[in-house]
Amino acid sequence: MFVQGIDIPEGLDTPDPSVWPYSIPAVGRLLSDPLDFRAPVTFLVGENGSGKSTLVEGIAEAYGLDARGGRAGRKYANNRPKTPLGERLRLDLTQRGARQMSAGRRARTGYFLRAETTFGFAEAVSGMPGYWDENLAEHSHGEGFLIILQNMFDKPGLYLMDEPEAALSFMSCLRLVGLMHDLAEGGSQIICATHSPILSALPGADVIEVGDHGARRTTWADLEMVDHWRRYMADPGRYLRHIVDP
Repeated sequence: MFVQGIDIPEGLDTPDPSVWPYSIPAVGRLLSDPLDFRAPVTFLVGENGSGKSTLVEGIAEAYGLDARGGRAGRKYANNRPKTPLGERLRLDLTQRGARQMSAGRRARTGYFLRAETTFGFAEAVSGMPGYWDENLAEHSHGEGFLIILQNMFDKPGLYLMDEPEAALSFMSCLRLVGLMHDLAEGGSQIICATHSPILSALPGADVIEVGDHGARRTTWADLEMVDHWRRYMADPGRYLRHIVDP
């Protein structure tokens, strides 16, 4: 592993907990309680607005990755300042992570895959050395995601993902589960924000549910998301009768 925890250190300019993003419970709790990572693969699961993507983006920026996404060790033409969380977040690094950080930007290995910016970013780096040879325009959205994943997630490193399932079918999600497993077995660390019960079922993964309560460890079987999916697949009408007029 590379990062074993995150927090927001106290200082002369301690953030106002009523101001975004610290007003999000999962982020605000870092002002007093660190969040630790205990397994090579961690899933952050929660509703829209719960803070899971904000946390992953903050970790990416604190580690030196571009907030729009991209590989470690590369500096992109991006004048966008860091987010408030990215500026303040402190990473509790393992010895391995500390060595990578102290060795400089080019020594870091990893990638930040952010679903909402992936293809805009991919167009910008298409044809550059060190990426992929395929023309993503000739592939479907989901195929393009898999090409990026298979080419960029290729060596031990810190891999951050924000809702990677967005473009993937059921079977493609299973392929991503296999890739995550292989990366973890090979010495990588993955922190992934997701809505997917498929991805978050990866054996051995640490599952953290974020929401109004802040952040708490749980199991896949006890996730509210999993319970809703089970109920919906068993009887869609139980949900749809409240949404669709008969």
